[in-house]
Amino acid sequence: MRTMTLHNPALAQAMRQRALVLVAVVLAQAGATFSDAAVTAYDSSSTEAASAPVAATGAGRVRGYVDAGILAFKGIPYGADTATTRFRAPRPPEPWPDIRDATQFGPRAPQPAGRRSAAAGPAPDAPMESEDCLRLNVWTHALRDGGARPVLVYFHGGAYNSGTVTEDLYDGARLCRRGNVVVVTVNHRLNGFGYLYLAQIGGERFAGSGNAGMLDLVLALEWVRDNISEFGGDPRNVTIFGQSGGGAKCATLMAMPTARGLFHRVWTMSGQQIAGRDPTRATETARAVLEKLGIAPGELGRLDTLPRKQLAEAMRGGDWTPVMDGSALPRHPFQPDASPLSRDIPMVMGNTRDKTRNLIGGRDPALFELTWEDLPAAIERNVGQFIGDLQPGDIVSNYRKMYPAYSPSDIFFAATTAARSWKSMVVQLDVRAKDSPGRTWAYHVNWGSPADGGKWGAPHTLDIPLVFDNTAEDRLTRDAGPEAQRLADMMSESLLAFSRKGDPNTPSLPEWPVYDLEKRATMIFDLDPRAVDDPRGGERKLFAPAVYVQPGT
Repeated sequence: MRTMTLHNPALAQAMRQRALVLVAVVLAQAGATFSDAAVTAYDSSSTEAASAPVAATGAGRVRGYVDAGILAFKGIPYGADTATTRFRAPRPPEPWPDIRDATQFGPRAPQPAGRRSAAAGPAPDAPMESEDCLRLNVWTHALRDGGARPVLVYFHGGAYNSGTVTEDLYDGARLCRRGNVVVVTVNHRLNGFGYLYLAQIGGERFAGSGNAGMLDLVLALEWVRDNISEFGGDPRNVTIFGQSGGGAKCATLMAMPTARGLFHRVWTMSGQQIAGRDPTRATETARAVLEKLGIAPGELGRLDTLPRKQLAEAMRGGDWTPVMDGSALPRHPFQPDASPLSRDIPMVMGNTRDKTRNLIGGRDPALFELTWEDLPAAIERNVGQFIGDLQPGDIVSNYRKMYPAYSPSDIFFAATTAARSWKSMVVQLDVRAKDSPGRTWAYHVNWGSPADGGKWGAPHTLDIPLVFDNTAEDRLTRDAGPEAQRLADMMSESLLAFSRKGDPNTPSLPEWPVYDLEKRATMIFDLDPRAVDDPRGGERKLFAPAVYVQPGT
């Protein structure tokens, strides 16, 4: 938690300020017009609010703190405790009568323990886990000043299985300060708690179960719509952005009818969602979980009372992804075409050059020491499901012709990135270019991190500290000095420009053309930024015959 700025005003002044704040809040809740004096008392420039700003939400008042001039509010409930809505759509939070402390992050969603990538370094102190996890965090310049600032809402990665925004890497203060925007980050239900599809077993009561985690995000966006004006934001200008699983969640929201109108721009980083999960397969997963728990189809009410850890253990290892249930998610987001719900929305899609160096290599150091003899089997073992009828030996031969200086490990990481991660982005980009011409931009991060002697290159997650302008908070960037900051300046400014006008071009970048099927123009973020037509086009063409199948569907 960041330290709050403290002060010691005279007693009379403090009492006067508190009285004015109370009057302002009461009148605001009553829908009345209040005086300039009351507004001044509640503005961040006043003595009382300068150390402990108080904001009024639909469920009650919250008290935040000030971080170098930015007002921060953490752990605000946007939904009720999900232990009361297990495997069902979320509900708004219960109102609270007093001013609620909002100076610390709320709990993260229940999730499995897993090995951490070597590139990520030591794990931070594990945050508390709870089903009461529907919390969000807000950074802003002022309260109720009519600023109508662009709003950026971030969804974290970790696929649909794990992750949280309760880390300093996702602190929104610097991005907020740089761009005069409002930044919101969100926690929500994950894994089986968010995506256990019980509708075909339990009927209408569990209609939303296969997409409960996505419905949480819809509720968070409804909170933004209804409350963000209080925090100086514009509910008519909301950009959603996310990395990895967070980018996939953005793509899924683009096909959800209940999310229509709640966001107006989309920026995804290394995360796509082409298709939703087949409901028959999702039901098979649900039956397997119920069997582990010893619950018959007619006994689903027992799920409400089982201990959380028992549920989590039974759901460990399942495939968790949004289900095409015909209701919350009535169709695939980008298959066979782009959902008509969001074809009018501007979108940026990006990826990193060496995505699998930490995504795969971070968990298997031997992949950095591959021989030519080992290489084909390593490709088959790691991306066999993505290469279709292509033979690993032929893939290696093609790469040796395209990149004769590459080592076996270099080829492994290039091929697994192109077959797995870039392939899905190309599929989504091409659909957007066809169905939403002139509204899509693409980027690749090519700048390589110097961490650990540069072994990670430009890996998965590298774009997070760059777009948040938080290079000091990530081991991939914290020791890179001016180079990392230069990239952060470029990328965060581009995101901010996109949030303001729906176009990522800025004066510090060369012209960034829209992506189309003729040129496939892509912005290369490096120390020498440039727009390149069809970067690594040879690799794209190599894997083009392989039909992409969304993992877990």
